[in-house]
Amino acid sequence: MKKSSHNNIELLMFTCIGALLSVPFSTVQASESEIEKIEVLGRNMNHKLELERALNPGGVTLIDGDVLKERNISNLADALRYVPGVWATSSSGGDGLFFSSRGSNLDATSYDMNGIKLLQDGLSVTTADGNNHNRIIDPLAVRFASVAKGANALTYGASTLGGAINFVSPTALNSKPFSLYLNTGSHGLNQARVTAGAKFDNNLDAQVTVESKRRDGYRDHSEQERTGLYANVGWKLSDNLDTRFFYTYLDNDQELPGSLTQAELDEDPNQAAATAIGGNFQINVATHRIANKTNITIDKNSSLEFGLSLEKQTLYHPVVDKVLVDFDGPGPNEPVEVFSLLIDTDHQDVGAMARYNLKSGDHNLLFGFNWAENEVTGGNLRNDGGQRNGLTTIIENKAESLEVFAVDRWSLSEQLTLVYGLQAVNTDRDVRNTDVTSNELRNPSASYSSFNPRAGLIFDISSDVSFFGNVSKLFEAPTNFELEDDVRASSETLDAMEGVMVEIGTRGGHQFAYNSYVTWDISAYYASIQDEILSRDDPAASGNSLVTNIDDTVHAGIEALINGGVELNKVKGRLETTLSISINKFSFDDDPIYGNNDLPAAPGYVVHGELLYKSDSGFYLGPTFDIVDERYVDFANTTEVDSYSLLGFRAGYNTDDWQVFAEFKNLTDKAYVSNLSVLNIAEIDSRIFNSGEPRSVYVGFQIGF
Repeated sequence: MKKSSHNNIELLMFTCIGALLSVPFSTVQASESEIEKIEVLGRNMNHKLELERALNPGGVTLIDGDVLKERNISNLADALRYVPGVWATSSSGGDGLFFSSRGSNLDATSYDMNGIKLLQDGLSVTTADGNNHNRIIDPLAVRFASVAKGANALTYGASTLGGAINFVSPTALNSKPFSLYLNTGSHGLNQARVTAGAKFDNNLDAQVTVESKRRDGYRDHSEQERTGLYANVGWKLSDNLDTRFFYTYLDNDQELPGSLTQAELDEDPNQAAATAIGGNFQINVATHRIANKTNITIDKNSSLEFGLSLEKQTLYHPVVDKVLVDFDGPGPNEPVEVFSLLIDTDHQDVGAMARYNLKSGDHNLLFGFNWAENEVTGGNLRNDGGQRNGLTTIIENKAESLEVFAVDRWSLSEQLTLVYGLQAVNTDRDVRNTDVTSNELRNPSASYSSFNPRAGLIFDISSDVSFFGNVSKLFEAPTNFELEDDVRASSETLDAMEGVMVEIGTRGGHQFAYNSYVTWDISAYYASIQDEILSRDDPAASGNSLVTNIDDTVHAGIEALINGGVELNKVKGRLETTLSISINKFSFDDDPIYGNNDLPAAPGYVVHGELLYKSDSGFYLGPTFDIVDERYVDFANTTEVDSYSLLGFRAGYNTDDWQVFAEFKNLTDKAYVSNLSVLNIAEIDSRIFNSGEPRSVYVGFQIGF
């Protein structure tokens, strides 16, 4: 991003803040009657999630899993498309992706995924050390999702910069007894899901989903094969007590195409890197997870929920090809391999949670905890074309985390609600990497603790308007992967990231006439961060990242989600629009090396939108569009990725029992960069770019009864 672009973004941010403060007073307040009204204006969302969002003085976005099935969802990035503040892209269209919330994880974006806590039915899927390296939730296996950005995730116990996403599983109680979903299209995509469920007279219910996904990918060497099984059984023991058991099995094998140089990108953006083919890069993960969630209604003013989970994984991950060095010297010599990497590890994650909710007078209290323990055993090996070629490092890593939190939503008056709370976190890291040749042990090990307060206000100006604001502390300890990749390559440890975030915003809706409405959720935030953990690609071994703390950084932005509908009486339908806007200003803050440079990987602004005609009979069609600003690829801000705009189109037909859709992406076949690896200083031949999806078409069908 050039200096002029810098200034334009800052001007745009200030303009949007002014617009935010002058939004017409027509927002929905935090009462149950409002939620019913919003359901009329927009889509029928989970009632409990709507109430949680209404009582949160910050940015929260809700996702309806049924609505996702009206368009092509190939990966989680597709599902998060209209969530402002979240930047999510895939390197080849498969499940492997990079995602960032409010500027989290802006470093070696092709490798680890941290900074966002993922939960399934309130139980953590993110490991105890804070990483999402091997496991991303399948969005088509979700009934609802709540994306709480930044410190707005306190109600889930999280304090990370990116916040948390809680995915709610479908059950026989909120789904049809039988459904079949089929999706096919460009680049060899074929996926099918069959779901069957039943409710029994003895207060039992059960549901099972079997799924299969196959895709060739739009890039060479990016084939994916995934099979899965999702099952849950619920038992209502009494009017006040119910429990549910969950089981998940996933077997996902995915080839990785690797990153390209600029010259390779210009020649053929859909080719794979020669190193990826030679090293047969792939990530193969098999997962088993069992969990239980129990809900107790103690009385009309109090309730308790608690749960346990156990997840086991195997990871087979050839990720770095042979790095050869030709040593000079007298006489003939051959290049010697100095580095390659194949990760072969077993993972176990155990978790527990509890939430106690109490309504007492004007107070709505929430107390809870999350506990998690993670173990990783196995090793790093030399990679010989995707095959094991000798153990180099023995891995025995452990992590444990305890988050305890309390939140009070205190109704000071009919108009004003004070929301304040505190999170206490204590988390341990223990990395044990033993070099097989020298028997030398690297053992960075540390405990990290913090108290993270929060205070905010929700102000209902009228029966139709709410403004909110909060001041919150952020805290995020390093992951075990980051400790392993510390630039110092010793047993020293990184510091935890800490910061303070200030946020203001408004959300709500207004009905203009019968079936014509507008809803919005707008937030502006500013965070001052100390010791942010950033990493860059190791120039001596591409694919390996080096990590360090940065003294001071700034994360600021504006997030806006606007939905609207206008009744068209003459054609028996209406126009509906969705507009998601993210404006980002992430930078170093007077850094001794990088000054006030922008942080790489995040565009200055991102706009996703669509405009659909929806007939009263269930037919819909209309264009979609994406507008993405420039972004730097290096900390030195010497090289940037061009901005781009994409045009798409989608159409479909919905009835009570079946739905069909068609979606066209990138109609102009625009060549662009989806995501990238981050360097200190980019060179002309740096292999860091991943191309975006070319022109594509997908069709889908679902029947349920």
